[in-house]
Amino acid sequence: MSLTLFTLMMLLTGIAAGFAGSILGLGGGVIVTPILTLAFGIDIKLAIGTSILAVIATSTGGTIAYLKDELLNLRIAMFLEIFTALGGLIGALLAGLFHATILFVLFGMLLIFQSFNMYKKLRAGEEVLNKAVPDRLALKLKLNSSYYDKASCTRVDYQVEKVPFGAAIMLGAGIASGLLGIGSGAFKVMAMDSVMKMPLKPSSATSNLMMGVTAAASATVYFFNGDIKPTLAVPICLGIIAGSTIGSRVMQRIPAKMLRLIFIPVITLVAIQMLIRGFGGNF
Repeated sequence: MSLTLFTLMMLLTGIAAGFAGSILGLGGGVIVTPILTLAFGIDIKLAIGTSILAVIATSTGGTIAYLKDELLNLRIAMFLEIFTALGGLIGALLAGLFHATILFVLFGMLLIFQSFNMYKKLRAGEEVLNKAVPDRLALKLKLNSSYYDKASCTRVDYQVEKVPFGAAIMLGAGIASGLLGIGSGAFKVMAMDSVMKMPLKPSSATSNLMMGVTAAASATVYFFNGDIKPTLAVPICLGIIAGSTIGSRVMQRIPAKMLRLIFIPVITLVAIQMLIRGFGGNF
């Protein structure tokens, strides 16, 4: 394959990954790593290094639009990022000491449970999903907010609950990110949507910002280890920035029910991927 064709393929891969990642708040890395390793036969270490940059690019492209439209809850992002960053540091320190197999399996099973939980929410209806119990900590930190839903043309007020529990899951998400080399966006969305009862759209938007902050620290390590190849990373990241910018606009006009219909199979695929890697596969 010529360099020009390869660059074009990476650019298109980046556009697709950025579009899907910004809509679901999962980060483009979830899509980039399997494509690079399975479709193009690229070494897994280079794929993971590129994946980390893909997460940052997805965050950059989507967050600007979400901030402008006030869909992103900046207070929740900054509060929970404390625990995610701490977890990322712990994960990085444990990376050379702890066998990741058990974590892959546990997190895979957790995501399968999350997929099933989202299916139940889908059947229950969006109007009964996020009736959170008033939370004193959320009120004290002013975490409750609202957003304008362009799909239904209404302003949605919401409050969050179980803030300490959500912070604990964020700590685990950070450990997973540092230890396993993943963006852990699925766990961030899970903490906000399922545990804290934050609506899915602001959960996805807030997850986009948080993933970029978490991945920025990891990217430095991968860079100095030589696991980031410019000819591979640059076209993918350029494509992701374009795709995530488009995706962030599209997501705001997608009904929440449709967003869940997209999210469920994607998160199930991520869960299967983690289980296969946990049991010794190379997916």
